[in-house]
Amino acid sequence: MILIKKMQMKHVDRVYEIEESSFAVPWTKKDFYGEVRRKNAYYLVAVDDATEYVAGYGGLWHIVNEGHINNIAVDENYRRMGIGSLLVEGLIRLATNKKMIGLTLEVRMGNLAAYALYAKHGFKIEGIRKNYYSEPKEDAIIMWKKFNTEDTDETF
Repeated sequence: MILIKKMQMKHVDRVYEIEESSFAVPWTKKDFYGEVRRKNAYYLVAVDDATEYVAGYGGLWHIVNEGHINNIAVDENYRRMGIGSLLVEGLIRLATNKKMIGLTLEVRMGNLAAYALYAKHGFKIEGIRKNYYSEPKEDAIIMWKKFNTEDTDETF
């Protein structure tokens, strides 16, 4: 069974491995250590409860009254098992508990799987950022999910 937990320092090495295998321009391990310490950063990990193996992660920054999802990635051996959805749901729950007005993110124009994941969870297209990504150069779709912060679930 996969459990969604708050990311801790002990998870950083594995999160970095997933990051490095998932993105053309990955964040550094030092970046993730900084994120764990950062006051306005919230990261979750998807952990196999039998083995404690980190299968995926997702994170956001709390900026004023909204959240910006930075990264969500799942180990290639665990993809298509619903882990991405569990992470998105966890970030939505976290954001509503923090009384954020909504979540925003950018997704590569050609990343149809990620776009479908976010759309499934109620994210809507709000704009395009031209040439936002490098390696390869590609536009980003800006997506938003706005929600009623009166609905909370104190899980995180």
